[in-house]
Amino acid sequence: MDSLLALRDMPELLALAAALGWASGLRLYAVLFLTGLAGYLGWIQLPPGLQVLQHPLLMAASGFMLFVEFFADKVPLVDSVWDGLQTFVRIPAGAALAAGALGAEGTLAATLAALVGGGLAATSHAAKMTTRAAINTSPEPFSNVGVSLLEDGFVVFMLWLATEQPLLFALVLALSVVMAVVLVVVLFRFLRTVLQELSRFLAGRRPPPAGS
Repeated sequence: MDSLLALRDMPELLALAAALGWASGLRLYAVLFLTGLAGYLGWIQLPPGLQVLQHPLLMAASGFMLFVEFFADKVPLVDSVWDGLQTFVRIPAGAALAAGALGAEGTLAATLAALVGGGLAATSHAAKMTTRAAINTSPEPFSNVGVSLLEDGFVVFMLWLATEQPLLFALVLALSVVMAVVLVVVLFRFLRTVLQELSRFLAGRRPPPAGS
């Protein structure tokens, strides 16, 4: 393969579609910017459905949003609010990006890719939201920054792995999906317990009704 990575084989296209969907649930604007930058610089040859990402205006917009998200994601509570707002953006975008990766392969392939990409984005986004909500129950801010930086690195790693080692990427993605589901289940129970304890605490501190 030449220095310009031509993403034409089906395993490579499938890996790219899955990577874009999964990573969009964690860092959508990083996905948009890095994918567009890779195509613009000639590091990879993007499929026709994704070549719009390398347009300078779109790269400028995604780069600005990447800058905003990078810092918002590292501030306790702000990160959870940001994640809540991005729910309505990340999942549809993950579906659209996955469909764009296979758009040239026909309508059926693009539709299936959209379903899988949206599902992967929803899974990673749910794991991210519950993890951050659990971390925000701790008063110290350092764990937020650490987890956020790990997510930054993981997104870059997954995008790189999808283009370089599609089969290995598939294995890592499968493990990541399983871990995400486990995290959502365990942390959801933890957060429910915390909310129940907080509710009991607040109920015990309520002032007695008038006239009692």
